Amino acid sequence: MQNNWYIIYTKPKWEKKVAVALKRRKIENFLPMQNKQIISFRRIKTAERPLFENYVFVKIQEIEMPELKNVAGIINIVYWKGEPAKIKQDEIEMLKDFIGQYDEIILQKTKIDEHNVARLIKDFSYSKSGNVLTIKNTVAKINLPSLGLTLVAKVDIGGTVKTERPLGQKELLFES
Repeated sequence: MQNNWYIIYTKPKWEKKVAVALKRRKIENFLPMQNKQIISFRRIKTAERPLFENYVFVKIQEIEMPELKNVAGIINIVYWKGEPAKIKQDEIEMLKDFIGQYDEIILQKTKIDEHNVARLIKDFSYSKSGNVLTIKNTVAKINLPSLGLTLVAKVDIGGTVKTERPLGQKELLFES
């Protein structure tokens, strides 16, 4: 059988502990983290926080799922239409690349469409197969249809006319 990416639901604030416990059990997992600025007592601190609160992605076979419930901090597996929610490999890769490039990411819900294929597009008539990435003014967006989410981040393109930035294996052209 093939390993697929699934989502597990954890206890509140247990995401890092669950990721470490899964790593000890040699289960491949992914916990998307982002740096957030926190204003505290007139100081600005930067703290690393999970992008998806209470969720960790795991890559396992479906027959191994009952073992996950024995890991401390895991409440359940996320289900969609009566089956464990599968996440596509290319969406996980694009998510990793997007998080690696941008800070202060905001999540927005989008309509879940099973037949919607993830595409990579640029706001200025640029389109490729992959996940949706739209650049408009100083905002970058990536659509993850299997999660039903759009990730939005501010893009700092400076005063340059054209800049190339890699996003996974695809090259994007940013224009200012």
